[in-house]
Amino acid sequence: MMRNALRACSRPEPWKRGPVLTALALLLGLLLLLHAAIPDFAGLGSLVESVLPWLGVFVPALLAAALWRRSLSAGAALLLPTVVWTTLFGGLLHDKSHPGGDLTVATHNVGAANADPAGTAHAMASSGADLLALEELTPRAAPLYEKALAETYPHHAVRGTVGLWSKLPLSGTRTIDVMNYGPLAATKSAAAELPENRALRTTVTTPHGPLAVYVAHLGSVRPMPRHGFWTASRDIGAAALTRAVTTERTPRVLLLADLNGTWDDRAFTDLRAHLHSTQTTSGAGFGFTWPTTFPLARIDQILYRNLTADRTWTLPATDSDHLPVAATLSWS
Repeated sequence: MMRNALRACSRPEPWKRGPVLTALALLLGLLLLLHAAIPDFAGLGSLVESVLPWLGVFVPALLAAALWRRSLSAGAALLLPTVVWTTLFGGLLHDKSHPGGDLTVATHNVGAANADPAGTAHAMASSGADLLALEELTPRAAPLYEKALAETYPHHAVRGTVGLWSKLPLSGTRTIDVMNYGPLAATKSAAAELPENRALRTTVTTPHGPLAVYVAHLGSVRPMPRHGFWTASRDIGAAALTRAVTTERTPRVLLLADLNGTWDDRAFTDLRAHLHSTQTTSGAGFGFTWPTTFPLARIDQILYRNLTADRTWTLPATDSDHLPVAATLSWS
């Protein structure tokens, strides 16, 4: 049998079959390998990086087609995307959690259209989080969250549409402008600036010293018929957050956020140089958070500096279109 297989492989016909499949396999491998080199014209590069893990589903599809066509060249070409995808994402698949944890934190985009703020608040309070960040608070719903969470969290700070609830004292809370930053901000009059605030920074007093905590909800990204994948607002916020984190003097830092982008997105290249993702270092799998009905991407993040992440997981769905995420961390 082995001799027959070797004889079949030595013939030129199987290697000539499926040239289109071979080209597609090589193109997939190059797309995974060189995604950072894709121009961001009309947001194309950002869009590709947002769905990068899902490109792996084309490998078994192309393999099935190669087997059906009995194309050895396509089968060999599939080694490239297989190796590259495994290198990029294989490390995320196994469970990297371990015992320990001095601090439990959670973050949740509760959704402006959430019809059950009180139920969502009770669900989040039962998570056991010491620090709870909520994004997309509305003026109507914010008091409901404050009332429902008051017993569990004696300290809280709300700025615009984001808030932090804490079992530990808070101080020095201030807003971080993630909507009007960079060259674009200089061109805007005060009247033209967006009125809602979407990020804050506060200091949490812990037995191990101060902890700087940022809560943020970056601008939305969306496909637009005339402009492609529009990311301008999100990218402005990413630059503002990066500046805030890089100039932060407190050694230990947490960022709890809806980034409206995956951690692979080029918009967060500079932020990745200063913060680590708890999902990458202590999660199991991809931990997708959006949309709730069929999660396709992890856009809700827990990021840290000078701490040790012990475990990361998603929490049960609420009446939001995002899944909550939680993590335990230890003092380094």
